[in-house]
Amino acid sequence: MIQRKSQREIQLMAEAGKLLAEIHKEIATMIKPGITTTEIDQFAEKYMRDRGAVPEQIGYNGYEYATCASINDEICHGFPRPDKLNSGDIVTIDMVVNLNGFLADSAWTYAVGEVDPAGQRLMEVTKESLYRGIEQAQVGNRVGDIGHAIQEYAEAEGFSVVREFTGHGIGPTMHESPHIPHYGLPGKGARLKEGMAITIEPMLNEGAWQSKMDDNGWTARTIDGGRSAQFEHTLIITKNGPLILTEQDD
Repeated sequence: MIQRKSQREIQLMAEAGKLLAEIHKEIATMIKPGITTTEIDQFAEKYMRDRGAVPEQIGYNGYEYATCASINDEICHGFPRPDKLNSGDIVTIDMVVNLNGFLADSAWTYAVGEVDPAGQRLMEVTKESLYRGIEQAQVGNRVGDIGHAIQEYAEAEGFSVVREFTGHGIGPTMHESPHIPHYGLPGKGARLKEGMAITIEPMLNEGAWQSKMDDNGWTARTIDGGRSAQFEHTLIITKNGPLILTEQDD
């Protein structure tokens, strides 16, 4: 069942989104060669708890961390770890903030030190594909319009779109209906209605779109070792267009 949010719920989700965006902006200043994703995870958890929020991912199906940290060929759900990041790495930090019972979800891919032009382009196209998908998050459009806009742009730029993992509805729990694939046909899928809260979170790969799972049962990585990037926002469908709750621009 797809839940539509009241103005009060939207406002409270927006407060969670603002806090999450603050954390991402702080992480952007921390990312450098030599830092570990364990340190980033500990920072994010402390930042949330110090402000009365809860890291929603801890305990989700037994997951132990406040963030997911996916490096290079890891598509999503990478574990934070004590290994130091190296110049040239790209790392995606994904987290869900619970503030007073209201959720926001956002992932961002960061360059570590000097990343080669191909890696920079992967990140740029992935981020642009997110915003192209968001442009289609309009009352009366369908879920397929979002996925089609992302797929058409990403594939024209030479990248593949991950299909096993999708965006989703959100609030009051982390994953709700509808699924938001980042590929598809225009005019297909669930119709978008005012008050719906969704995430759009395209994952693009340098090579094939298929993934394989690590032995930990969580971390998905590319089947061919190509790098993967992801950018994600939580947003509300409104009569005036999409309202991004996790936007980092002031």
